[in-house]
Amino acid sequence: MASPVLTSVSEKRNLQYLARFTQVRSFTESICRPLTPEDHVVQPMADVSPPKWHMAHTTWFFETFLLNAYDPNYQLFHPDYSYLFNSYYESVGKRVLRAHRGNMTRPPVEDILRYRTHVNAAMQALLDREEAWPERFYYILEVGLQHEQQHQELLFTDLKYILGNNPLFPAYREDVADLPAATPRPSGYLTVDEGVYPIGFAGEGFCFDNELGRHQVYLHACRLQDRLVTNGEYLEFIEAGGYQNFRYWLAEGWDWVKTHQATAPLYWHQIEGEWHYYTLGGLKKVDLHSPVTHVNYYEADAYARFRGKRLPTEFEWEVACQQQGKLPDAANLGDREIWHPAPAAEGQPQLYGDVWEWTSSAYLPYPYYQHEDGALGEYNGKFMISQMVLRGGSCITPRDHIRPTYRNFFHPDKQWQFTGIRLAETV
Repeated sequence: MASPVLTSVSEKRNLQYLARFTQVRSFTESICRPLTPEDHVVQPMADVSPPKWHMAHTTWFFETFLLNAYDPNYQLFHPDYSYLFNSYYESVGKRVLRAHRGNMTRPPVEDILRYRTHVNAAMQALLDREEAWPERFYYILEVGLQHEQQHQELLFTDLKYILGNNPLFPAYREDVADLPAATPRPSGYLTVDEGVYPIGFAGEGFCFDNELGRHQVYLHACRLQDRLVTNGEYLEFIEAGGYQNFRYWLAEGWDWVKTHQATAPLYWHQIEGEWHYYTLGGLKKVDLHSPVTHVNYYEADAYARFRGKRLPTEFEWEVACQQQGKLPDAANLGDREIWHPAPAAEGQPQLYGDVWEWTSSAYLPYPYYQHEDGALGEYNGKFMISQMVLRGGSCITPRDHIRPTYRNFFHPDKQWQFTGIRLAETV
């Protein structure tokens, strides 16, 4: 049968969004498919949410902010799910505290999958209508898709923590791609000249509100290394007694070292005199040429001090990135399904993918930042305190989700994300 002729711009727009909605929603379920039912409910620490919760929460978002608002005939799948799967939206109502999400052995996984099917069908019915929805509808739909892509990253990092703390160190999937063979290359530099530069998102397309408020920033001349710090380089810090020397550490960082008796990045284990680390492909020997990851801000800052350098500011990183042009096809992002940082390739700077890079910038609003009204105003703005900015994306970031102005943020003690280090210095 021939495809129907598109009768309007709005119908075409609806079909395009339906295709994206289907792809994004399906990928979330494909991430969870290799997991056992038991894997779906574990919460080994407060920062990690059970995979089942991620699948339900991303579904709750579409149900709460689109179906309830725009479909008067929509029937809730279950009256308790708004309480169970709300994350932090105070304006929506009560919620289960984050640290207690692992207590929800029920509803079972099969109910969550039925919930997803129910909401997917209702969303498809909305987008199948031959009518133009208000611009607000399309904006919330776009936020919902971007939000689910963020939770896809969280799924990978959370399930890695779940499986990486299993004493058997099981592989997430036995067919996780191996790293490409590579030889180490010396680091070069990306130079940023002294001057005034525009910072923040501009132009067409989607961005989060924390990227808005485009403004001018003065930068001193500086240079950033054109690749990430490797495991081998970080091992030199470990072997030089970096975790035993308070001189490299910020006061809070040194307290963290002593409290946690830290001696290496997260997932590193010394076995019979050799360093191994847990990857989504199981326990492997540390690859000295790959970027170091699962280090927190304290570790990144201490390593930079050990080398006599510093971390870049988020503005230096953004300008250096913008000067390099478009995102390279070879960047190690989630679509490559390596799901582990890869050695730097010859002939191109290692700016996107592999690891989220700690910067020395506190997560604060840009000038002219507009706090949105309503529940979506809680998405970013209320977290702008006590956190540090990270840039660049990682090996689990969807390719169509990253851009030079994207601002990620975490508290300085967090290690469970794919976080790493780039060094900088003032010229």
